[in-house]
Amino acid sequence: MKKKSTRPSSPVALVTGAGSGVGRAVVQRFAAEGWQVALVGRRADALAETIKLAPASSRKNLATFACDIGDPAAVAKMAAGVLTRFGQVDAFINAAGTNTPRRSWSELPLAAYHELMAANLHGPFHCVQALLPAMRARHTGTFVFINSEAGLKASPKAGVAYVASKFGLTGLAQSLNAEERPNGLRACSIFPGDIDTDILLKRPVPPGPEARAKMMQPTDIAACVWLAVSLPPRAVVEELLVRPL
Repeated sequence: MKKKSTRPSSPVALVTGAGSGVGRAVVQRFAAEGWQVALVGRRADALAETIKLAPASSRKNLATFACDIGDPAAVAKMAAGVLTRFGQVDAFINAAGTNTPRRSWSELPLAAYHELMAANLHGPFHCVQALLPAMRARHTGTFVFINSEAGLKASPKAGVAYVASKFGLTGLAQSLNAEERPNGLRACSIFPGDIDTDILLKRPVPPGPEARAKMMQPTDIAACVWLAVSLPPRAVVEELLVRPL
């Protein structure tokens, strides 16, 4: 008798920051494309709301994993849970990130600096480290990091901690491509300009409705993620800069 395959009927994406903004839009896009999705975020209620917004026919393919990705032990437990539930991860999309209103060199609190670095840089590192063994073993997989144009060039608008974390994230993705290409793995950094998401509320002076209307939408960035992941395995978009018109 032929042994039944343990491979899922559809590929699996793990999305951090899945409770809002770009992460929520990525979940919606991948669910619509028939993928199974592990939704990761700190707030279980926000993750549940994302699932409610997905088409009813796709909800059976979605599962939530409440986790603070800045905590390496919590990430290890989460990754093990995802692999137990789905059997594999074909794409890791890091959309988690934050900023702080007091962000300049003259006023950034030390505690806020460490909190931001944990969410924006250490968290993605912990997730990649937890997922790499299983993805290496299958010799296939894509890592996508929602970075920022602040990860290419510093600006006072972004703030010192945010800039430092995003420059670090740029290096994290580059190192994955440099080291893991022989293992069939690839990484993409997406560098968006202004996006109309709730992180804008953390600016010292949040932009008004007129300014937000001119920004990109989370669905625009989700389309970029889909491009990076859906390319044939022989190709990789290493870096993608996208700005509002």
